[in-house]
Parts: sequence; structure tokens; C-alpha cells
Amino acid sequence: MDTIAVTRHGKIRGRIQDGVAAFLGVPYAAPPFGARRFLAPQPVTPWDGVRDCLSFGATAPKRPYRPPLDEILPDPDVAGDDCLNVNVWTPSPAPGLSLPVMVWIHGGSLRNGSNTIPLYDGAAFARDGVVLVSVNYRLGVEGFGVFPDAPDNRGLLDQLEALRWVRDNIAAFGGDPGNVTVFGESAGAICIAALLTSPHARGLFHRAAMQSGPPHTVSRKEGAKIVKVMARALGVPPRAAAFADVDPSSLLDAQVTATSKGNPITGGPGFHIVTDGDVVVPDGALPADVDLLVGANREEYRLWLVPTGAVHRISPLVLRLAMLKFRIPWRAAGLYRSSRPGAPPGEILGEIATDMLLRGPINRLADSHRGRSFVYEFAWRSPERDLGACHALEIGFVFDNLAAARELTGPEAPQPLADTMHRAWIAFASGGDPGWPAWDASRPVMVFDAPESGIVHAPRDEELKAWI
Repeated sequence: MDTIAVTRHGKIRGRIQDGVAAFLGVPYAAPPFGARRFLAPQPVTPWDGVRDCLSFGATAPKRPYRPPLDEILPDPDVAGDDCLNVNVWTPSPAPGLSLPVMVWIHGGSLRNGSNTIPLYDGAAFARDGVVLVSVNYRLGVEGFGVFPDAPDNRGLLDQLEALRWVRDNIAAFGGDPGNVTVFGESAGAICIAALLTSPHARGLFHRAAMQSGPPHTVSRKEGAKIVKVMARALGVPPRAAAFADVDPSSLLDAQVTATSKGNPITGGPGFHIVTDGDVVVPDGALPADVDLLVGANREEYRLWLVPTGAVHRISPLVLRLAMLKFRIPWRAAGLYRSSRPGAPPGEILGEIATDMLLRGPINRLADSHRGRSFVYEFAWRSPERDLGACHALEIGFVFDNLAAARELTGPEAPQPLADTMHRAWIAFASGGDPGWPAWDASRPVMVFDAPESGIVHAPRDEELKAWI
């Protein structure tokens, strides 16, 4: 059955199925191409009549993940220019209900992902009384390339514009604009960390959940490096005007080549959020009135090192060189080895990198936040492809959407664990309390596992303190 909602830009048609109304591909900004390319997001042109929002909108320009990650992380591509769009799932499109709102910002290293990925279907949230919004934003060089003749952090500007759309329109879908929680994973969580300190985001959301992505920004000089690499390959100046004249397919080819030699564990060229002094300010303080839910998966590294076989190619020498590069004390490696007898060097390096890139920064974030922080760890190990408790594995559980997560979880993932996590995220979005103690000097961490989840205080802190 179809249904109509009235937004500030015009009427839109969605579809009700099993008691959930879905409005897909709703534009929140004008297409960022042609004269608008490499600019801040521009306003939507209002329309007459009723606009059909019955299928997913266009995705931002991107290429699939490199094999074998393309099999594990499907990344649909929908053609079209109108890629600055949101999807909305709601138990009722009627205004006046004031339901909690959750806004999902997807991950993908700032160059992959979209709101069309089946894993991010918001029907289970709407079924349980939440209005779920998922956001598309510009990726790669279009969204995060640093140029002297274009605004920085354009993908982040897109997210801010989407949040303004939520503020101005979500009441038409039964949502409460005064009770908005942003949540995201990996690069999506890193974006949220930047939004938390941005003066432009004040009042646009009230709680934040960051999954496997701590605060991380770089200088404009550092952020511009990948643009210069691409410019040399393309034979053009490192300016937005020059890049706008390059065929989009060639631009994506150059982007893939420039980013092909690294990953979040081993490093390498990539796209970053930069400290621009406007949207992202240096040393911005976290707002004390925004509650945080933050955490990571126990074996994050396995997504990047295991499917490719890299975990088995890391020798003791490579491990030693990596420790020198990252200035990790030798006694730290000794602690990791002693607690994992028989583990190969690749796994030791992966465990250290997970703590250095995620667990350590997440703990420091919780320590520094003047408001309430709730910390979790996802520990259930997937048997699929020997992925273990890898990066992105928790998403299907949070969304209560295990059917769409089988490439990561395998066919027999524990539904009770999905029930537990999904309820916790809804409880946090509804009232700010996911169901376990807030972070304090005892460092309580909710460890999500099967068959049981529970609180562990200061897990593996001895290792963490050895090199922090």
C-alpha cells in the first residue's frame, strides 16, 4: 500500500509493507554535479505534485571493494546524479507521534558504501518504534579531496545538510526532531566524531553511537597528498576546476590506483577528514550534553588481513619493523605474545594495531568526555572465512538484519545476540541508557557475545597500558 508524506520541498510517495512505511531516495540537496561539482551542498529545487520515493536513489560515484572484500562487503551501485538522498523507515508517516529518530552514516573508508546496502535496511528499527534515516554523502575525491579552490570536507558538509533535512522534515514521518541519535560504523563513526565537535552541528543531534571508528582528522597538507598523487597520474593540476574536467570514470580509475596499496591496518594513501578551522576545528571539545555509545570488535584486524592471506605473510621481521614504525615498546609485544601463545606474527601485529587504532582511542575518548559514555566490545566470532570478531561484523546484529549479513556471519548467527544488541541501541536512542553502567574509573565494558553477554571491567588493560 502506498502512502504520502509532506516535506518542505514537496509531497513524496512511499510504500507500507508489514506495518512499516519506507520512503527511499528522498533528496536532501541538489545533485552535486555540473556547475555544483566540488561545491558545498546546494538546496533542493521544490517540486509540484507527488514525487515517487519507492526505490533507492542514486549512489555517490565509487568503485567496488577490491577482491576478495567485494564478496564479503557487497556495495551496490545505482546510477544517477541525485546521489544526495536519504531513506526513511517509519512505523507511521503521520505527524504528531514524536518517535525517537536514528540517523545512520555508513562506513567505507570515505570512498565506498551507500544507503542502498541491504544490511542497512531500517525496517526492524521502525518495527520497534524508531524512525530510521540512512544518509548518502559524497565519497572519495568528490567528497574529501582537498583542493585550494573548493571547500574542504564536502562529504561532511553533505551529512550536516542531511541532518538539517531531518530537523526540518522528520516530524512529517512521526519523528521527534528534539530526539535524534546519529550512529555509524568505521568511517561513518569517524565522521560522527568530527560532527560532535563541529559548531555547525550544534542542536542537530542529541546522542551519538560510534561503532569501530574513533576521532581522526589530519591537517589540510596531509589530506591533500592523495589529490597530488592522483593529479600526477591524470596529468592535471591538483585543483578542483581541473579535476572537474576529467571524465568521471578516469577519475575513479586514478582514485582506485592511488588507494590500492594500503588498508586501515597497514596504512597507505587514503582520504581523510581535515581540520579546516570551520566545520572541523582544532581541539574541539565534545559537548557534555551529548551521550556517547562507543566501542569496537575484538578482532577488527581480521577483515583486512585474513581474507587476503596477509596475516600469514607477515614475518617476525615485518612485525619488528612495524613496531619500530609505530614506536611501540618491545615489552608490549612480549605481553601480546605471552597472552596468545603460538599466535603467528600477523595475528600479533593485528591485535596490536586493533588496540592502537581503535581500543586505545575509544578508551581515551570515554575518559575525556565530560558527559556520559557507554563502552562496548563485540566478541562473537564468525566461523565464516575464519573472520572471527572482525570489523563490520556487529552491524547485522545492531540492525537485527542477520539475513543480509550472511557473507560476514555465516548462516547460523545467533539471533538472541541480535535481539540484545538491537534493543540496546534502541534503548540508548530512546532515553540515553543502553542498559549497562556509564564509563567511570572502573572502566565498565559491555561485552556482546553468545551465548551470554555481560560487563567486564577494564578488559585487557595491561596490554593497552604497555604502549599507550
